[in-house]
Formats: sequence, C-alpha cells, structure tokens
Amino acid sequence: MAVLKRGAIAAVAVGLGLAGVLPALADEPLRVEFITVAPRATEIDIELTGTLEALDSVELGFRQGGRIIEVNVNEGDRFAEGDVLARIDPLQLEQALNAATAALSAARAAEDQARQAAERAEALLERGVGTRAARDEARQQLSAAETQREQAESVLDQARRSVSDTELRAPFTGVVTDRRGEPGQVVGPAQTVLSLASASGIEAVFMAADMQALHGAMGKEVALSTIEVDAPPMRGHVTEISPMIDPVTGSVRLRALVNDAPRDTSLLGAAVRGRVTLSTGEAVEIPWTALSSGGGSPAVWVVEDGRVHLRPVRIERFDDENLLLSEGVSAGEIVVGLGSQKLFEGRDVIPVGGE
Repeated sequence: MAVLKRGAIAAVAVGLGLAGVLPALADEPLRVEFITVAPRATEIDIELTGTLEALDSVELGFRQGGRIIEVNVNEGDRFAEGDVLARIDPLQLEQALNAATAALSAARAAEDQARQAAERAEALLERGVGTRAARDEARQQLSAAETQREQAESVLDQARRSVSDTELRAPFTGVVTDRRGEPGQVVGPAQTVLSLASASGIEAVFMAADMQALHGAMGKEVALSTIEVDAPPMRGHVTEISPMIDPVTGSVRLRALVNDAPRDTSLLGAAVRGRVTLSTGEAVEIPWTALSSGGGSPAVWVVEDGRVHLRPVRIERFDDENLLLSEGVSAGEIVVGLGSQKLFEGRDVIPVGGE
C-alpha cells in the first residue's frame, strides 16, 4: 500500500508539473510556413472520339432519269472541277432538242409575217385606204406571234439544259468516295450515282458530352490522332459547336477543321481521337501541406492578425503537388503550410524565419 501511495503521489506531481509547463508552451507563437494564396486560371482537358470527314461532300445524280451509258471514274479516283464523270443516253432528249429548234424557227417565221402584215395595215390606214379594224387585227396577230416565239425560245432553252444534264459534271475538285451507278443501269431523277468529297479540306466530327465549359471550345486548338489508321499526329481547331443536343444520346456535335491533314483519301471515315483544353474560370491554389480537416470536411488554417482560424474550403481539382479551391479562401490571404498539424483554433503563429 505504501508503494501505491508513493506512485500516485508521483503521478500527481508529474501531472501538476506538466500543467504548469504546457500552457507556457502554448502561449509561445508557433513557427509555421506562411503561404500567400495565389489565383490561377483553371483548365480541363477533354477527350473526344469521332471520325474524319471531307469538309465538303455531295451525292451526285442526274436531273432526269435515264439509262447510264458511261461512268468515267471509280471509287478513290481524283477529278477536277468541270470534269465529266458520267453520262446517260441523250437520244430522246436530243430529239426533243431538234423538235424545239424547229419549232422556234417556225415561230420566228410566223412572227416576221405577222410584223409585215401589221406594217402594211398601218401604212394603208395612213394613206386612207385601210381601216382601223384591219390595223388592230394585224397588231393582235403580231402580238400572238411574239408570244409564240417567246414560248418556243423557252422550250428550246429547257431542251438544251436537258441535253446538258445528260452529263454529270464535277462541281469541285476532289475524290470519289462511292460509286453506285453502272453502265446499262436505269436511274431515276436525282438518284445517287456518285458520292464525292472535296479536296478543299478534312474535318474531325465529334459527339461530345454536354457541359457548360464546352461552349468555350470555339476556335480552340485540338490535338488529333488516328485510332486504327496509321497516320502522323495532326492539329486542328474547333469551327462549329451545334446549338442542339441530340435527344437520344444527350451529346453535342462538334466539328474541328484539320490544319495539317495529309492528302490521303484513306483518312476519310477513319476514327480519330481528339484532345482539347477548355478554360473553367479561376480558382486559388495551395499546396497539399496546407490541407487540414474540420468536422470531416476539407479545411485550411487561415492566418489573421497573427492567429490561426480553421476555415472550410471546397476543392475543385487536384494535381500532383497542389490543390485548386473554388470556395473558402481568397487570393492574397495567408494560410499555413508546413506545421498545420500542430495548430488549434486561435493559436499564435509566426512565419518560419520570422522574429
């Protein structure tokens, strides 16, 4: 029993001694790392997957139906603007053109006769040997003849266009991406015979997830790499962001013009991966060492008038060395870095190296 009493007395003595020392130590300012909060522009990299397509493409067909007699190009062939790519049988249309030409000649001859008759009737009336009724009738016949001639000219113009339309001409310089018509085949008006892609450029077409930051992508640079086709990395820039959201997928169509695409038609339709960096605004940056916890939530120790106060924060993003905070502290405020684990509310602190 005596031993136990002496041990208890010793413990009490030690406790009293510490009680006298700890308050004294807590009253001394703690040397910690002071960090001035700095603002930083925030960005996010988004990955996109899409396909490479021709900047301009078209599906060509004849204005009028008929039997194809000639197709001059195959899939993959290059052509120049104005080249004849295919023809349909022009026989019936040429016959209609000949008939329209003859009809116009007859209409012009009838107009000439009517004009001469009107001039004679006018001259007879002036000499007093003709009648007004005869002159008026001659004028009416001339007017009808002029109308017939104008109609014949219109029919002839249409017949010429129809014969011209038997030739399928290239609207631009480019490459054939698909051939759907063959000689001997009968096609209807506007039925696709050839699919063409312009050589004026290639664009990457993506379906991107709808997000607020996406609207800031217009004009941004896009890093491009093909997925299955062997091709060097490419660069592009965003040229179009659809204002409409796909009701099925909830995604937004985004187009990027490829700046340095090789002149290789095999790239058309190839799957491509794109990466674009988008601005998300501004946040404040602190090192990992400044992060603490308060009530199970992220917090930092903020220095105000030489004392620290624990303040909750909201973390926007992490990287390897720092944190980006969207709420809780402002640029220019001072937070504690190294040494924050030794702090308690209201403790006096001084910067490492300070007096």
